[in-house]
Amino acid sequence: MYHCFDMKAVLLAGGFGTRLRPLTLNTPKPVVPIFDRPFLYHQIDLLQQVPEIDEVILSLNYRPERIKEVVGYGEDAGLPIRYLVEPEPLGTGGAIKYAEPYLDGTTIVFNGDVLTEIDLGAVVERHRSSRATATIVLTPVNNPSAYGLVETDSQGNVSRFLEKPDPNEITCDTINAGIYVLEPTSLHRIPTGTKYSIERSYFPSLIDKNETFVAYIDKGYWLDIGTPDKYLQGHRDILDGRCESGQFIQTSSNDPTIETGTSLDTSARLEGPCFIGTGSTIHADVNITRHSVIGSGTIIETEAAIHQSIVWSDCHIGQGACLDGTIIGHRCQIGAYAELGPGVVLGDDSVITPYSKLNDA
Repeated sequence: MYHCFDMKAVLLAGGFGTRLRPLTLNTPKPVVPIFDRPFLYHQIDLLQQVPEIDEVILSLNYRPERIKEVVGYGEDAGLPIRYLVEPEPLGTGGAIKYAEPYLDGTTIVFNGDVLTEIDLGAVVERHRSSRATATIVLTPVNNPSAYGLVETDSQGNVSRFLEKPDPNEITCDTINAGIYVLEPTSLHRIPTGTKYSIERSYFPSLIDKNETFVAYIDKGYWLDIGTPDKYLQGHRDILDGRCESGQFIQTSSNDPTIETGTSLDTSARLEGPCFIGTGSTIHADVNITRHSVIGSGTIIETEAAIHQSIVWSDCHIGQGACLDGTIIGHRCQIGAYAELGPGVVLGDDSVITPYSKLNDA
């Protein structure tokens, strides 16, 4: 049943990223930048903990050509990448079924929007020592009523899925973390070419058939970065050291992280932890406060202020402009003395005229 070599990983990255729009209109969620690096590289960093994995399969539907343009075949990712483009959205189970011809052993599956520090080697060991058909990673949450819950028995076997239960139905605090280990021999139960949910159909079928379906409960860092607020939070957590980020950012203090090729005027004020990308230009009397992230090639003119905001690459921030709790996409132009407040999210190539005032209210 088990193959110790030639493991594959499947990243379920076919979603439209609607919660992150307009950022994802041109940049599919798997390659949304985290500190100037595509997000899916973080998941590939984790997969490299398991040396048997020899290929990452990206299961795609939305803008696959854009993802391929950014990521290539894994030259900078650390593992070879294969692209599978679904003919139509097939759901989580259908996407795995579509990848089945390429799965020749134990397979790790990742949802495409999970930021975590999990020890994948320990998850695989739990799977193998239990001789499980499937293993699901669970994470505890503070507010169980807001989620679908996954119940386990005293031996750690999965016993029940509870879809957003009423307060009096809550029996646990563990939710699906979007990380699975599967044996491909069990995929025959998923119909071919059909939209099918691994969470709502495949996993419950394992329980019904009394197959060995175990949980690995991980109490470490876990975040779904699929909304602007969570995307901001993920950067804050990495900057503050709450999430060890692999290669995203190398810092051990509250100092600013300044990448190579940055031109920084001596009168600019940078409050760490913050991040300044490669080749950016920071002019006189600019004020950049903690938790701000400036993408590569961005120009920030004199007296501008950036506060707890994320600026993607190749933007131009005009003189005296102020960004506070804002996210702006690639190549945006913010006019002089414009003010962008908390909750404002601008898509790529947005142009804000001088003295404009925008806020989420």
